[in-house]
Amino acid sequence: MLQQDPIPIRTECPPGACICEREILLADPDADLRPLRLTRTEEQRLLERIDAVTSYGELKRLQERIRANLGAELRIAPGPNEVRTVRGILIVLEDRPGLCKKVRQSVPAAVRRVLTRHPEITYAILDANDLFGAPGG
Repeated sequence: MLQQDPIPIRTECPPGACICEREILLADPDADLRPLRLTRTEEQRLLERIDAVTSYGELKRLQERIRANLGAELRIAPGPNEVRTVRGILIVLEDRPGLCKKVRQSVPAAVRRVLTRHPEITYAILDANDLFGAPGG
């Protein structure tokens, strides 16, 4: 019988650089290891995929894929104050054990670049959150 290679996991961050709780996850046999499967190579592929997004539908599908593959939620919504620029859109990758701090920063930054390049996606986000809805509704 063939022996399967173990699934590659992200290499350890330098001490003090991250609070991903990698060791705790690896020690727990019942832990969800999906965030650790995002190696640096896979992270680059994810960022390239985000950069290739050109529509709101693609962005929603990407959010679903992140949820399925990493077990983390990528939230994109208008901020609590008036939205005048893309900076008014809140973009947060949920903090999950095993998810590197660098990833939690690079993914929202990549999404913000996409929104800057494609303002129609920003308008669709605003519309989906009823900011362009009917008056009084």
